[in-house]
Amino acid sequence: MDATGPELLLDLDALEGGRRERLETALRAAIREGRLRPGDRLPATRALAAELGCSRWVVVEAYDQLAAEGWIEGRAGSGTRVRARARAGETPAALRSPARPRTYAFTTGLPDLIAFPRAAWLRALRQAVRTAPAADLGHNEPRGMPALRAELAAYLARVRGVHAHPAGVAVTHGFTHGLGLLCHALREAGHERLALEDPGFPLLAAFVRRAGLEPVYVPADDDGLRVDALAASGARAVVTTPAHQFPLGHVLAAERRARLLAWAREVDGLVVEDDYDAEFRYDRRPVGALQGLDPERVVYAGSASKSLAPGLRIGWLVAPRRWARAVAEVRWGIDLGVGAIEQLALAELLRGGGLDRHLRRTRQAYAAKRRTLLDALARELPDARVTGVAAGLHAVVLLPPGTDEEAVVAAAAERDVEIAALTSLYERANPPGPGLLLGYAALSERAIAEGVRRLGEAARATQPPSVAAPARRR
Repeated sequence: MDATGPELLLDLDALEGGRRERLETALRAAIREGRLRPGDRLPATRALAAELGCSRWVVVEAYDQLAAEGWIEGRAGSGTRVRARARAGETPAALRSPARPRTYAFTTGLPDLIAFPRAAWLRALRQAVRTAPAADLGHNEPRGMPALRAELAAYLARVRGVHAHPAGVAVTHGFTHGLGLLCHALREAGHERLALEDPGFPLLAAFVRRAGLEPVYVPADDDGLRVDALAASGARAVVTTPAHQFPLGHVLAAERRARLLAWAREVDGLVVEDDYDAEFRYDRRPVGALQGLDPERVVYAGSASKSLAPGLRIGWLVAPRRWARAVAEVRWGIDLGVGAIEQLALAELLRGGGLDRHLRRTRQAYAAKRRTLLDALARELPDARVTGVAAGLHAVVLLPPGTDEEAVVAAAAERDVEIAALTSLYERANPPGPGLLLGYAALSERAIAEGVRRLGEAARATQPPSVAAPARRR
């Protein structure tokens, strides 16, 4: 197997479970026992499938699971390899018991959970329970409770410029659940690929593969998704974050917005708009939703994860009639909807203005936290640069060229600071340079300042003595 990876002896017959589970177990054992060493290349999926006499998708899904667990990794031009840190006998981080949370955890994707409007939510929950007709507690339509769908349609039209009708709204268990439903519908409609932004949210590819589609990666730059690369990808559907590209933080340029919609019309394609944190723009009003420009070519997707809390597990899709019908059809074989009481409570929160009031408070708080973060970075990392617009719950910090970002991450961890390396969010494209991803919403302003102070120490500790410079003091 010179062109496809090393020869690999795997005995699946002695193991229990389905073909994929047995393959995962055998590969884990080979890595744990040292028969596959860090850096070793695994056979190509087609070659291993032919060797085992199984479907290629069995191997693809096994590799995907092992990559999610941290055993292996895939990179363009070098195939799939055993992770350099997956030493023999060492359990990957994803499978270990959770470590003690860092005191200064700049976690991405989390709002301030302490600020969750408990009193308002409790009032809405009580009102929902008190007034819900008995029939609402029975088996309801998987698309969602009519009351919530109507409130979401009105709310999204008012605050995001979404062209929405309750009939086109589907309530989901969050964005990734909605994406999974869409992927199944796309596959039923004959799609084979789904384009994803690079860099982007790392877990999306797993949901795409589970639905039987092939994820293809399209680079994003300072103007957002590169539509020219999308057109060359062979995909006819794409997931994009036009209001605030994740993670780089840029807004999709007006010319690219127009080109993206033109591309969708030309290829009879679909744009999935992930509007994950557009409620939080601090310098001006956020750009309107892309869906409002072409409701027949864009599926709008959102959730309560950033505006309220991810633990609610409530999201929504606003889809054209064709795709709303397709999602409803595939859903019967996947799930029967979201809990009625939670839906009715959210409808009550929207109807009474509770969500608007909560967002006004948190928007002010997050803007202050962002200012604290930028001030601290200017003091402690004066040569670093923050990318993107003043929005969202995280910031990308580009470090000086030549900085070893993994060393900075490790040195920060020794100082009780948790951060993520920017390169961890890239699959194929080249990062603009070494960088860090800092989520600030869940930390207090005092913790942000102290965490960045420690981060500055970590960065200086990783530099050669001749390069390290003292932090600037005000």
